[in-house]
Amino acid sequence: MKAWKYDEYGSVDVMKFVTDVAVPEINDDQVLVKVVAAALNPIDFKRRHGFLKASDSPFPIVPGFDIAGVVVKVGSQVKGLKEGDEVYGDVNATGASGPKQFGTLAEYTAVEERLLALKPKNLDFVQAAALPLAIETAYEGLERAGFCEGKSILVLNGAGGVGSFVIQLAKHVYGASKVAATSSTGKIELLKSLGVDVAIDYTKDNFEDLPDKYDVVYDAIGQAEKAVKAVNENGLVVSIADSVQPPHISFFLTSDGSILTKLSPYLESGKVKPLLDPKTPFPFDKVIEAYTYLESHRATGKVVIYPIP
Repeated sequence: MKAWKYDEYGSVDVMKFVTDVAVPEINDDQVLVKVVAAALNPIDFKRRHGFLKASDSPFPIVPGFDIAGVVVKVGSQVKGLKEGDEVYGDVNATGASGPKQFGTLAEYTAVEERLLALKPKNLDFVQAAALPLAIETAYEGLERAGFCEGKSILVLNGAGGVGSFVIQLAKHVYGASKVAATSSTGKIELLKSLGVDVAIDYTKDNFEDLPDKYDVVYDAIGQAEKAVKAVNENGLVVSIADSVQPPHISFFLTSDGSILTKLSPYLESGKVKPLLDPKTPFPFDKVIEAYTYLESHRATGKVVIYPIP
């Protein structure tokens, strides 16, 4: 099958397009998915740069976490999925520890049934591929923080993949009393469209110096030291991009398709929507350009590869 792979750690230049990768065999608890669209995530290029070297799978590595596609083969123990089902998910159960050797930037990938969910009917494959890792991370962070109706939250990097979902989940799923978020000047209107009550332009204001303090600060960019100054006396910082000291929380996502299933009603109703970068989608032969763009930190929302041959 056609795929993108790399045989050494390094810059985007180590990525190679190949046509001779074997279609993966599936285990009893897995399905084989014909990949239709695949989203890129910062963890992809951090992995390629060697940040996960100690726990990574052996070379060659086909990168990629997020997929949307069609089931073409099912393992003997698979109960809830069948051939022809349109599915989506994050294919790595614990992406920061032992991610799969053969990921999603390929024509086919093998995935455990428990990591997948049926694609919401109102979303196309590009929109669905943009969801899994980011929305699951947003959800898990809110759950770990004990977030609930009536609480306030400040989201750092609200226009990013994870941050955009934290805003929407806090507002439309959990019933937050107040949602604030930071972004650059050009993305303030986007924050408002996502539902924030207070949009903070970080080029003009230091959020940690403002008088408002929050029950939860969700750090999706790596500013934990400043985030601690923005919580109230009983507040909590949740960080996915920085290490924090207890009682504050930092974590890596444990992927779970049941989260996607639980959130499906909100996706199908349109209350929660994927945020796609205006340049999306990039075609399969432009993966290097897509990664270069993602690594420039200029993306708004998710970068998706589509179609995949």
